[in-house]
Amino acid sequence: MIKAVTFDFWDTIAIDDSDEARRANLGLPSKPQARLQLFMDEILSHHPEVEPERIAQAYARANDWFRHCWKVEHHTPSVAERLDRAYAFLGLERTPGFDAVVQHIEEMEVRIPPDFAAGVHDVLKELARHYRLGIISDAIHTPGRGIRRLLADHGLLELFSAFVFSDEIGVSKPAPKAFEQAAAQLGVSLSEIVHIGDRESNDVAGPRALGMRAILFTGIVDRGSDGTQASALCRSYAELPALIARLG
Repeated sequence: MIKAVTFDFWDTIAIDDSDEARRANLGLPSKPQARLQLFMDEILSHHPEVEPERIAQAYARANDWFRHCWKVEHHTPSVAERLDRAYAFLGLERTPGFDAVVQHIEEMEVRIPPDFAAGVHDVLKELARHYRLGIISDAIHTPGRGIRRLLADHGLLELFSAFVFSDEIGVSKPAPKAFEQAAAQLGVSLSEIVHIGDRESNDVAGPRALGMRAILFTGIVDRGSDGTQASALCRSYAELPALIARLG
């Protein structure tokens, strides 16, 4: 019997990169460009002798390292750890504005927030009347505290009883610990949870390996739903309550 429902955040509840149009309308660079520029400006303000191409290379190397940690080792180093990696590549110590750069990057998606999926607000409120709800999300640039802020700003934070963020627990999906932590916080067994998310490896294979049910959500982006091993496929939030009910 399903007693709890957990959700991925990015491209499941929030539409990742939907903030880019808003940034463009404000005359701001894209998020990747802005992050690189913040790092480059900080380095050049204290080390003008370093070539910009070298700084860009260091930042790219740090991003490559992060992706390896996330995709292969299943943990997400913090923004500070990622920048430390770039500093090390340049053979430099942290510069005086390091903490300010980290904070600006971590809060970028809170200052100019993404849109939320169509219908998500009403459906989450409906589901919260019947199930305990949780969030299980990997933190790429925005840490867990930022995702909590985004949920609070939409009046949704109070609907959730469990929050599992990769920057706070030290692992990312599909590591079993992420789902086990959610079950512990929700006070249910893994078999009593259905997880909703957009990535086959993280949000379907991970929970299914633990005896959970999983619904692949394609309402924002379809990353290849053909051949999914999910318990069900959801194309819009309007479909979700009935899909969960059918799973028991």
